[in-house]
Amino acid sequence: MTDKTRSYYKTLLDIDQNLDRLVREIDLLNYLNPLNIEQEKKRFFGSKFSEDPVFKYRKLKFDPYTLQRQLFSQRLEDIPDEDIYKLYHDAVYEYSGLVQCVATVGKEKKFFYNSLRVFGTPTEKDVKNAKFILHFHKEEDAEEMVPRYNADQAQAYFQAFGERYPFNFRIRQSNSITGAAMALNSGELVVKKNRKFSDNDLKILSNHEISVSMLTTFNGLDQSLRIFSHGFANNHPTQAGLGIFSEYMSDSLSLKRVKELAYRVLAADSLIKGYSFSDTFDLLYSQYKLDRETSWLISLRAHRGGGFTKDYQYLPGLKKVYDYYASGKDMGLLLTGKVALEDAKLIEKLQQKELAQKNTHFPESFQQNRNTNEKLKFLLSNLK
Repeated sequence: MTDKTRSYYKTLLDIDQNLDRLVREIDLLNYLNPLNIEQEKKRFFGSKFSEDPVFKYRKLKFDPYTLQRQLFSQRLEDIPDEDIYKLYHDAVYEYSGLVQCVATVGKEKKFFYNSLRVFGTPTEKDVKNAKFILHFHKEEDAEEMVPRYNADQAQAYFQAFGERYPFNFRIRQSNSITGAAMALNSGELVVKKNRKFSDNDLKILSNHEISVSMLTTFNGLDQSLRIFSHGFANNHPTQAGLGIFSEYMSDSLSLKRVKELAYRVLAADSLIKGYSFSDTFDLLYSQYKLDRETSWLISLRAHRGGGFTKDYQYLPGLKKVYDYYASGKDMGLLLTGKVALEDAKLIEKLQQKELAQKNTHFPESFQQNRNTNEKLKFLLSNLK
């Protein structure tokens, strides 16, 4: 960035730095993942799926009211560009929504309504797409689907996979996460401690969490504007879609995995219908004949905090990214940080104004389409 550009956009850069300092505290997933997952799982199964789990969560490390006030005290009206003003305006409102989510984790309906405001809810089209996917016959479980590795072996695999990229990240293990692994914006990969991993799990997670989630974190940190690392408004569907698309391009994605995304849509939809934890579990376990471990996990992801709808975004996000790629558009724009597909033209504009640079790192999986599953190609092409 030249001195002239820096001088002209001084107010913008000051606001961007202020927001960088403020939003570091807002790591929703860190607060949202229950601390007593295993104990409550054991109790729920022991009750024959009738007693809803009662989850415990981390205590807040910041004052939500003070943080909200500081977010809205930024002089956005002084930003000398309408498009960039709108980018920051929308981001501040989303950060504010995330603060409200964090402040109400575990407070049932309060959290649920805050979650709805930030992440929305599945549309009728999303639900129809999910049910369309579930009509396909399940693939036979191949040898590579058999869980055989412990968390230490998985950690070693991720460490070795990460050496393909020039950025460094930390890995630790925890029981207090809902997924098999989770990349945090702090540059840390968290691996589920008491879980077994299959060969396919390792491929999926490395191509999703390292090749996309971790990579866009470090690309965002390389940008002059910190908003790239903290996230544009509504970046979640794009980021989720990019992660699953990386699985597809690396030939890791299976029909079983896509069906899991479809079940997540139905679980999020069950929240809107007022289902309890045991109702959602029953829908998956009794009606759709999912195994009890998967039914538990999908129900947990949907009901944590008091009702978390974000999981439905993986399927529509994947469709958006797939169509974007199929139309021959620049995938690099979507990898410049935690950005939204809808902001691709704005990112180009920021690059032209010397306020952003092209992405430093590019996923190996995006360099060549290695997918060999024609059924998946047909599915993704025919989602509405």
